[in-house]
Amino acid sequence: MSLLGKLKDRLFKSSSRLEEGIEEIVEAPAPAPVPETEEHPAPSAERPGLLGRLMGRAPAAEEPRRVLDDAMLESLEELLIRSDMGVDTALRVTANLARGRMGKRLSVEEIKAALSDEIARIMEPVARPLPIYAKKPQVVLVVGVNGSGKTTTIGKLASQFRAAGKSVVIAAGDTFRAAAVEQLQVWGQRAGVPVLTAPEGSDPASLAFDAMTKAEAEGADLLMIDTAGRLQNRADLMEELAKIVRVIRKKDPTAPHNTLLVLDATTGQNALLQVEIFRKIADVSGLVMTKLDGTAKGGVLVALADKFGLPIHAIGVGEQIDDLAPFDPEDFARALTGAA
Repeated sequence: MSLLGKLKDRLFKSSSRLEEGIEEIVEAPAPAPVPETEEHPAPSAERPGLLGRLMGRAPAAEEPRRVLDDAMLESLEELLIRSDMGVDTALRVTANLARGRMGKRLSVEEIKAALSDEIARIMEPVARPLPIYAKKPQVVLVVGVNGSGKTTTIGKLASQFRAAGKSVVIAAGDTFRAAAVEQLQVWGQRAGVPVLTAPEGSDPASLAFDAMTKAEAEGADLLMIDTAGRLQNRADLMEELAKIVRVIRKKDPTAPHNTLLVLDATTGQNALLQVEIFRKIADVSGLVMTKLDGTAKGGVLVALADKFGLPIHAIGVGEQIDDLAPFDPEDFARALTGAA
């Protein structure tokens, strides 16, 4: 199945909410008719065409349409906000949609196509794959709150890079969660990628230093470092990440070369807050959005692109290795809106 097909199939919660909402808006009852007067006579019933009368058939029902007016725009704004697109982004999308269309009668499919075009336009500038540099090892620091899909994302990326002929080393830097370490080890075995671990509670910076040493010695292309994501105490997390960066820069002053923030789509608007926090804690260079298949809040990805402009490298729509795919703005927009 193509990525677009997979997205349409698995973004059903988001797309069905938007599709059903657009259908309800277009098929909403028209305003009450103006009372009949001499100045405003009642419209005569539309007669079927000559061929229809001869055949004894009523004209075929047309696709429902509705005039795009202020009331309809307001309904569309509310629908986009409910999909977690955020107020500012929803207003921007609907304002752009209205240009050249106000007063026109639009069908459901025309509205979906127009929304899809506007969403893709917002997201086009941020759709960029994770850059691969000639520098060896390229150090990729992966951050995010616990439960965001960080560990799984590292495993999937490592597997995909390995399949593309890159040598990868993983450092299980979330030394406070045994489950995270075990999960990375499972992914490492699947992908044939070494996973460096340390005893539970060990210093993550020390592990990162050892991983740099190993990656350099083996001539690895990529070193992916997992990190803790305990936001309960931001000061501790900030210091922990800062220490990891200080230590790996003793070996390479330019590291980390990428800092990926992994976000869980099911958190909706909370993802915006997480970006703000991690941009202060770490120098975030790009985003990965996971669990888009399990939420009706897929619109938050549009809000993230519109507000922060950070590169979106990949999105997750399932548990399999190929379910973490490069971000394609047009495919995503069409899947999100249900456009043909």
